[in-house]
Amino acid sequence: MSASRFVVANGLQHHLRVWGEGEPVLLLHGYLDLAASFERVGLGLAAAGWQVLALDFRGHGETDRAPEGSYYHFPDYLADVVGVLDALGVPAVRVVAHSMGGSVATMLAGAFPERVTALALLEGIGPPAMPAEVAPDRTRAWIEGVPKVRARGPRVHPTMDEVRRRLQASHPTVPEACLLGVAERSVRAVDGGYVFLFDPLHQTLSPNRFDAEGFEAYAPRITCPVLLVDGGEAARYPDYVPRAKRYATARSVELPGAGHMMHWTRPEALIAALVAFLRGEGASP
Repeated sequence: MSASRFVVANGLQHHLRVWGEGEPVLLLHGYLDLAASFERVGLGLAAAGWQVLALDFRGHGETDRAPEGSYYHFPDYLADVVGVLDALGVPAVRVVAHSMGGSVATMLAGAFPERVTALALLEGIGPPAMPAEVAPDRTRAWIEGVPKVRARGPRVHPTMDEVRRRLQASHPTVPEACLLGVAERSVRAVDGGYVFLFDPLHQTLSPNRFDAEGFEAYAPRITCPVLLVDGGEAARYPDYVPRAKRYATARSVELPGAGHMMHWTRPEALIAALVAFLRGEGASP
């Protein structure tokens, strides 16, 4: 089991799940996920001799939500991570990051290469590029959508089975058995049922289109070893292969059949790949 730790950074109280002792490894989760869903990976890395620190991003899990009138932007996540590392007294760290967390980790390692000593990206090198002409429509949709979500509040799911079905709708390729434990960790009990631990504002359309050109400028500045882990879904969009080549120090590994949520579906295979990488085994790209 993990322990909880709270630290104040960048004006918010951040929650971390902590496993084991030793040199630190930072885990960064994906969109609408949370640190607790890394339970099996955290235990596995801790058993291999590291202290595993899994962060709940702002507005996820048990970390504070963005203050009223503010929102969730990638530079905010990056500033939070830097602040958390400073608060923990960790000058440099190994990072394992999934999906959205991989985008934040790429920014961290590109802007602050001295602070990341190894970087494993689990289908986490950013979404497909978006054309510039979508920007006005996204801005309008965001401005109109935020007050509606704030007025609605979180959706209450009457039973844990309904929570599982909601996760299944978002992750149709994940076996039902994998979702049972994730469902229990992803919600809190309220009158009438359960609500997910993420801020409902995350379900609004971001006003910012994904700037692929700007994002890809971070990758060549990364100096540490990089591992790109593909669960079989990453290459389904055309940007993946050329973008992966921007990580000059990277090598790749595939976990066939794991899917995007590989830390849920094939944790043992993922742990084995991460332990080998973090120990520097077969480190040449």
